[in-house]
Amino acid sequence: MDKILVLDFGGQYNQLIARRVRSLNVYAEIKSFDHISVSKIKETGYKGIIFTGGPNSVYDERSPHYSKDILELNIPILGICYGDQLLAYMTNGKIVSAKNNSEYGRTELINQGGKLLEGVPDKSICWMSHTDYIKDVPEGFKITGTTKSCPCAAMENINKNFYGVQFHPEVTHTEYGMKILSNFIFDVCKCHPDWKMEDFAKSSIEKYKKELADKRVLLGLSGGLDSSVVALLLHKAIGKNLICVFVDHGLLRKDEGDYVEKIFKDKFDVNLIRVDAKNRFLTKLKGITEPEAKRKIIGKEFIEVFRTEAKKIGNIDVLSQGTIYPDVIESGKGSSAVIKSHHNVGGLPKDIGFKSIVEPLRDLFKDEVRAIGLELGLPEELVYRQPFPGPGLAVRIIGEITEEKIRIAQDSDAILREEFKKNGLDKLANQYFTVVTNTQSVGVMGDARTYGYTLALRAVTTDDFMTATWTRVPYEILEHISSRITNEVKGINRVTYDITSKPPATVEWE
Repeated sequence: MDKILVLDFGGQYNQLIARRVRSLNVYAEIKSFDHISVSKIKETGYKGIIFTGGPNSVYDERSPHYSKDILELNIPILGICYGDQLLAYMTNGKIVSAKNNSEYGRTELINQGGKLLEGVPDKSICWMSHTDYIKDVPEGFKITGTTKSCPCAAMENINKNFYGVQFHPEVTHTEYGMKILSNFIFDVCKCHPDWKMEDFAKSSIEKYKKELADKRVLLGLSGGLDSSVVALLLHKAIGKNLICVFVDHGLLRKDEGDYVEKIFKDKFDVNLIRVDAKNRFLTKLKGITEPEAKRKIIGKEFIEVFRTEAKKIGNIDVLSQGTIYPDVIESGKGSSAVIKSHHNVGGLPKDIGFKSIVEPLRDLFKDEVRAIGLELGLPEELVYRQPFPGPGLAVRIIGEITEEKIRIAQDSDAILREEFKKNGLDKLANQYFTVVTNTQSVGVMGDARTYGYTLALRAVTTDDFMTATWTRVPYEILEHISSRITNEVKGINRVTYDITSKPPATVEWE
């Protein structure tokens, strides 16, 4: 199987590059620049290497660099953003500060010809981000693309098979980004499209049959897509040696606990233990208002519940989790910044009691996980359910978590989901939910004064969950949803709609 190495230099969109390559049915894997040697790269036999973006300047001593020996491997290289500048720096080009000419966001790219930009129109839109730029290209390179403020938006050295772009072809905002990546993967690297998600599912089952033979595995099953796929994948690999602990922490969506139990116990005969831990979690969360504190408490309690259940069961060797790439990215990976922590990222405490951890989906994006779910036979209803955070409604309730706020969150979310499905918006929005804010305001209901919470509606459209735009919901539907919620959900007298995209916001509020 042909492989592409995505060499990570610390940007927030680096994993998206791998996702785009995989969507071309070519396997891509990400390695941090300081976690893989030149000899290992050579030994692995990669067909191509992509230098990713990053937040640094190549002239900053603290910025990530790599051995120039990589240039002698005779493997095609594509540099993106910082990776483009690094490639130029390593081959003796000149990079200078853009000062007042830096570019961010939507920019017109002028194609001046070349192998990498073949098939791209003379003028197209790209997504630019730079404070430095390549002033003088290295010897043997030629400029193949420019923008109004960037004299070298793309460059290439055909003889060495080195290519660079200052913009981000991996984001959807770059009109011909996939064409550019395709040119590199197929025309330059000569890869074959021989990697598909069904191959991943089959190979993973065989892998864990061998790796986990005669071992008992404990999985925290939330009922969301990620942990559900892990549950079925490992169930097919090791059968009853997989023990799923479904922690009902009282912060699930309305009627979700019963649904999860029915699917996995009745349909798939999975070894499932349902734990009613609502009081335990709410007691620990009492008085807590800071988002990170909530997440850490919930993460810690999940581990403690697993530990308690493991002691009851006895002789558990491995803990498994439904960690996926977006979890890893937002918790900080390599040189990337931490946006928010995820309770299923970062390994196990030394005293947890399990010998190892297994995360089968750690390198996958949400749509890839869905493909595996369908391949494994999960019901479409479950596969296409709304993404749900590990901490549950705790991160959709601003401020202190109370029984009243949980009821409001559950009931309002059920109404939103019902109306979106009824109006076909569940096919338009990729994620939608309600947020119980900590703001109370005066209202009038039945000629009487009320003082209730403000509820926020959130709906976003995305194909990768790395970036997202707010979903354009017709006003009349928003009005109807607002009317239903204020009439049917006690404690709400005001409804707002969040029209912020990601970035600058995240999808979840906390």
